[in-house]
Amino acid sequence: MKKILVSTALLAGVLSYAGGFRVSLQGVKQLAMAHTSAHAEDASVTFFNPAGMSFIPSKLSVVAGGFGASNKVTFQNFNTLQSAETDNPIGTPFYAAITYRPIEKLTVGLSVTTPFGSTIKWPENWEGKELVQKMELKSFYFQPMVSVKLAPWVSFGASYIYARGKVDWDKAVTQFDGKVNINDENATGHGYGFGFYFRPDPKLDVSIAYRSAIDMKAKSGTATFQFPSQSVYTQLKLNATGQDGFSAVLPLVEEYTIGLTYKVTPKWQVSADFNYHGWERYSKLTLDFENAPIGNNPSDPTILTNPKNFKNSKTFRLGTQYAFTDMIYGRLGAYYDEAPYTTDNFIPETPSYDTYVVTGGVGFKLKHFGIDVAGGYAMPQYRKVNNVNIGLNGQSKATAFYFGLGFSYNPF
Repeated sequence: MKKILVSTALLAGVLSYAGGFRVSLQGVKQLAMAHTSAHAEDASVTFFNPAGMSFIPSKLSVVAGGFGASNKVTFQNFNTLQSAETDNPIGTPFYAAITYRPIEKLTVGLSVTTPFGSTIKWPENWEGKELVQKMELKSFYFQPMVSVKLAPWVSFGASYIYARGKVDWDKAVTQFDGKVNINDENATGHGYGFGFYFRPDPKLDVSIAYRSAIDMKAKSGTATFQFPSQSVYTQLKLNATGQDGFSAVLPLVEEYTIGLTYKVTPKWQVSADFNYHGWERYSKLTLDFENAPIGNNPSDPTILTNPKNFKNSKTFRLGTQYAFTDMIYGRLGAYYDEAPYTTDNFIPETPSYDTYVVTGGVGFKLKHFGIDVAGGYAMPQYRKVNNVNIGLNGQSKATAFYFGLGFSYNPF
């Protein structure tokens, strides 16, 4: 029987869903200052460190915001000099959070965010069409949390994370002149986060936080094949509509963060963060199909495993805020983000680059209400591509920019 080989592309696509694209857009105010974390003015601190809730000045705090994220990726083959460019729609990450302090030393909260996800759309007939034509990735984090003030200058907080995710991915299957859609809308996972927040001096805030890795379990995924000949369905043990089920465990990245904010003057503050991302756990990924013998396991051809060879990565952030008046605040920032894989492990489903990003924004306060506007421009560094496993050899570059609008309400 002729065997269809989808291993590399399929695994790369699912890995994208598993966190190959980490979206650092969980607070508009934070984005304007390079997405730094040691800011406990309102409930937007919840995603970054639940312990920060204890230092929010108001008893009740509510925040919400959204972003537009636009990016474009190009790839050029070294041998043919042919190039392809993505036509990606604008991504729309969002966040919302609420905190409440029922008693002096105890604060509870709830955060909803979209920390992983993207949509990438390559031309249908580009040379990597067997890897990806279009992929939409989404994830949602729901985090109830609690923070306890251990002393006037330090607090501890912890959160439970319930995650839901979706992948919708199209690729060509040229061996049979067809295509396949990989879809799962009900993957779920569980994790946790915890941290300490320090204010040893009124001028200094220090945030130390950890967010766990999450294994997203896809138990009812569907692979839908379309071929000109129905005979291929029987050959691959698909049902009458060309479908087969699959299951997988898809890892989302863990993150360690140390951040600080120092008030140089009553009007001027400077913030810095260091993030460490545990991508190294993506050494391989395995899918288990119900019937289709399209795997690479000698003892069970329905099991598909492929190495990924990701590496841990770091991010360095620096931001600042200046209060022009009691109502108007100006913000700037810059950060450097390392790619989680090397040149010989590049994948077009979630292109990643060593990236410099500059950010900025303004904030407005009117009594209990706040409005924040922010933007960012990313400068991914050009990189060579030489992934022999998927047959890509060339060069790739990208551009990206972000903008966001956020609201806060601190009534009492």
